Amino acid sequence: MAAQMTDAHRRFLQVLMSHGIMEGSEARKLHKHCCEVHNVYYAHDKLADFISTINRQLQPLFMQIRKGMSEDDGRAHYALVNLAETEITKMASDYTENELELFRKTMDLIILSENGFAPSTDILNLADQLKTKKMKKKEAEQVLKAFVEDKWLSERNGEFTLHTRCIIEMEQYILSNYQDVARKCNICHSLAIQSQVCESCGIGMHLPCIRKYFRAQTEPRCPQCNDFWTCDIPGVSRTDSQSPPKPGRTEKSFMLSTRRS
Repeated sequence: MAAQMTDAHRRFLQVLMSHGIMEGSEARKLHKHCCEVHNVYYAHDKLADFISTINRQLQPLFMQIRKGMSEDDGRAHYALVNLAETEITKMASDYTENELELFRKTMDLIILSENGFAPSTDILNLADQLKTKKMKKKEAEQVLKAFVEDKWLSERNGEFTLHTRCIIEMEQYILSNYQDVARKCNICHSLAIQSQVCESCGIGMHLPCIRKYFRAQTEPRCPQCNDFWTCDIPGVSRTDSQSPPKPGRTEKSFMLSTRRS
């Protein structure tokens, strides 16, 4: 018999909604807190079951709590996703048309890049090329800041990538609309934006997944084709530290740009 929705589940859902996204350890603490406050049975290894109970209630509302992974450190995150809305439309109530256009163009730059990042200068250069309404660069800087604060983008040393929340919520949209370049990680099978690509067979892997997979191997070989992994492995020492640029992405990026124009 399926577990029933309780006040503990409702409290968990309300807090998650207010945060938008929550790191795994925080979600586990919240799970324990909600169960204790409402005198509901708690087991530290039952968070997945607890969330499944909430998701059954959310199904008629076309909403779901989904689990994803930070591409920076590999930590789990949970986000509430609206399944009835697609891609950028779920942001429509918070941003103007030209701000949404800037986000789309920023997403293009990030996904078509070699490393999953877009320099701020490249994004700001798009501000006066918007079709809806052109922006001044100062205005565009403030919009980018809002995207970061709302957890759609992450910024590191003047470069931007997709936030974990954005990847969780827009995974299917990205896989459908960037079919030539978007790929799933061969290890965790989630969308991989920051990744390395096998020179021989073209499979991709998240950097945290690469660290875990190759840590126990004396000689790094692709899990798909078994050829030698030529890219530098982050966090794993190797005598041959030189790696060629990742193949295929530039060519595929050109193919996609042609198709989308």
